[in-house]
Amino acid sequence: MQIATAPSTHRTADNVTPHLKKMGTSAMNKGNLSGSKSGQWKQKELFFLVAYAFVFYVIIIARSLQLSRDHYTQLHGLRPGWLIPNHLNDTSDAQWRNFRGNIPILTLVFGIFTLLASLMRAFFNLKVEGMSIVWLLFSLAYLSYLHGACIMFILSIATVNYLLVKIFARKKCFPLIIWSYNIFFLLCNRIYEGYSFSIFGEQWTILDNYRGSFRWHICFNFVVLRMISFGFDYHWTNQDSHFDHEKHYQRCHICKSGKSCYQILQERSLQNDKFRYTTYLCYLVYAPLYIAGPVLSYNAFASQLDVPQNTNSVRDVLRYGFRWVLSLLLVELMTHVFYYNTFAISGLWKQLSPLDVFIIGYGVLNFMWLKFLLIWRFFRFWSLINGIEAPENMPKCINNCHNLEGFWKNWHASFNKWLVRYMYIPLGGSQKKLLNVWVIFTFVAIWHDLEWKLLSWAWLTCIFFIPELVVKSTSKAFKAKSAFGEFIFRELSAVAGAVTITCLMVANLVGFVIGPRGINWLLSSFINKEGLPVLGGLLMTFYVGTKLMFHIDEAKQMSP
Repeated sequence: MQIATAPSTHRTADNVTPHLKKMGTSAMNKGNLSGSKSGQWKQKELFFLVAYAFVFYVIIIARSLQLSRDHYTQLHGLRPGWLIPNHLNDTSDAQWRNFRGNIPILTLVFGIFTLLASLMRAFFNLKVEGMSIVWLLFSLAYLSYLHGACIMFILSIATVNYLLVKIFARKKCFPLIIWSYNIFFLLCNRIYEGYSFSIFGEQWTILDNYRGSFRWHICFNFVVLRMISFGFDYHWTNQDSHFDHEKHYQRCHICKSGKSCYQILQERSLQNDKFRYTTYLCYLVYAPLYIAGPVLSYNAFASQLDVPQNTNSVRDVLRYGFRWVLSLLLVELMTHVFYYNTFAISGLWKQLSPLDVFIIGYGVLNFMWLKFLLIWRFFRFWSLINGIEAPENMPKCINNCHNLEGFWKNWHASFNKWLVRYMYIPLGGSQKKLLNVWVIFTFVAIWHDLEWKLLSWAWLTCIFFIPELVVKSTSKAFKAKSAFGEFIFRELSAVAGAVTITCLMVANLVGFVIGPRGINWLLSSFINKEGLPVLGGLLMTFYVGTKLMFHIDEAKQMSP
């Protein structure tokens, strides 16, 4: 029986094996054919998307030029330009106008400070304590010019914060004390407009004549973030971190090369002797990052005083500066030919058609992105030259973000990292995400200024966040079982992206341009017979834009 069955089994295996191989080969061929068809379809889709985007921007540029030519006599804030002959320049944005006008003096000041600091570091082999004193002296001289006698307010508030940290650190009441103290002064500084010396007595009134050239309480918003960072980094010293160092080292190409990336510098605890008063003050008023950031944690700052950053080579820093110059020329070209910002602040766009309203709104948001990119990168550039790396604030273009979470990770990204470390995770992280966003965005609004339009922006953003978070949690559980399922999921994601981009535009226009009172006007401009086709067109455009972003993300994933 055994002899009879063995050959039989053997013959069956011989017969089945080729059959299985044939089936496997057939399945592979079908898979390859399906993949080939999918690849061909995506190539055709990409061609259509690029063509659509090209036509869209041609229309936007042509109409923007026409609007600027037709209405420039009615607009305010235009000044004689220098880049293009016989063209006026839109300098209506006060923040951009002030920064642009002070670029030469800022470059001279930071150049001198950098040269002196580099010479002293080289000659005296200075480390944390020595470099903190050098930069503190230079920065205090810089602040004395900016704020005059008001520097006393900054040093007084900062000193009390330092004492509170040293007294209450590692106690349960510490978070409540530090947050209460800093939010209290954040609000009081705004309410009392930086205070008056006369409130301390008539003998101090004379100091009100020496308040400097720049309002100190505007810059102090960044000092508040740094005071909180110093406090919690000291509070968390020698505590177990939830940061997975091994997992990070496997993923980070900088750490694999033997260097320390910003994330490692931030998460690595410092010794207690690195939390000295002089180093703390130097961190608060460090000149290159004092006015506008980017924001970096105390741990990362103090680590780089000891060992200057080496993740960016001299060539990388010079290339970064050259790209900044090109970006400056782009903004100058933009403000010479497109008068988006003055259209918005003058209110003239309220008299235009829905299509023109969209073009102006879209242009204003792009101008804002470029403006902040230039401001933040200028100060980050000087910080890099001095050996201190801060996170890039605008790592991704505004036109390459199709969801709220991705947008806020790439707009003022260093602030986002700060919020994640000092608010989001302590509040419960992803487990309480739907509640966290309300607390965090309300704080962000108050941090910017005490205005109802900013609170409206914050709460609108939270409202828009809720459906996105729900959809994301649902999509993680969903797995497409066929090519058609993947196609449907991709299309729905693109539609969701189009809606999200529209919501982002509305929230940011309300928060930074038109205010809550303008919501009714904005909605009424598009929800009517003339506006509905435009609304449909812009949703279609954002749908196309989202699909283009999918292709960009896929190309990045495929690249080595």
